[in-house]
Amino acid sequence: MRATVFGGTGMLGKALAREWRRAENQITSLGSKDADIRDPQQVLDAVQRTRPEWIVLSAAYTDVDGCESNRELAFDVNCRGAVNVAQAAKQCGSKMLFVSTDYVFDGNGTAPYETDAPRGPKSIYGQSKAQAEVEIAHVLPDVCILRTAWLYGMGGECFPDTILKLASSRPEIQVVDDQRGSPTYTNDLALAIIELCHANAKGIVHGTNRGECSWFEFAREIVKASGLETIVQPTTSDKFVRPAPRPNYSVLSPKSLNQYGISMPQWQDALQNYLRERQAAA
Repeated sequence: MRATVFGGTGMLGKALAREWRRAENQITSLGSKDADIRDPQQVLDAVQRTRPEWIVLSAAYTDVDGCESNRELAFDVNCRGAVNVAQAAKQCGSKMLFVSTDYVFDGNGTAPYETDAPRGPKSIYGQSKAQAEVEIAHVLPDVCILRTAWLYGMGGECFPDTILKLASSRPEIQVVDDQRGSPTYTNDLALAIIELCHANAKGIVHGTNRGECSWFEFAREIVKASGLETIVQPTTSDKFVRPAPRPNYSVLSPKSLNQYGISMPQWQDALQNYLRERQAAA
């Protein structure tokens, strides 16, 4: 399979390149310096040059708080950029997988979100991704939209890395306990994406590691698994006010992923694998 990844320099993009090459596929991994998705001609040139069977769009402006003060940039990259990629895919006859987010939901739910749950984003970031979902589906009706959540991995800033740095220098840390989701390891998501492409997936799919937890529970497991003695205390979101509102509950149902015969590992197992990878790279 020939595949082109936009967003190749990001956490997920790096994991995709590694896993796809292991599977002996032809992969072209592009960063913003190779092709700025805001420029439709650059995107078209890249797709015409690489002629992929599948395009994976993982490039995004993911600074959730930064999006609140840079709305135009958020929509330029996350929505209009995505449409540019979809149009190039259509023109060149390529299939496309678009990486989306749990932030397209309002976070007021209490049960895992199914793929047909109504969108209701509260943040600019979520709004830009939600609008992208709608617009690229008009361009490419068979596009695969893969929503994920709480992404972490090697090659970028992520929650476990932050917690480990804090825990190594403080006797006690506080982490919010009133937001629930599913931590997702980039390596596991990359493997799921490759399987989805081989299965010619289309429509909306939810992909995260199995299980759910709060940020506090995630942090506590990170510290425990690392053998640190730092005390992790629960707190509430109102003690850590951020520019962008966070979903209180953003667990995504695995049913749509399971329909393709794909099941991602439990989040605790994924965390152990990440910690081993992190230690090996140290």
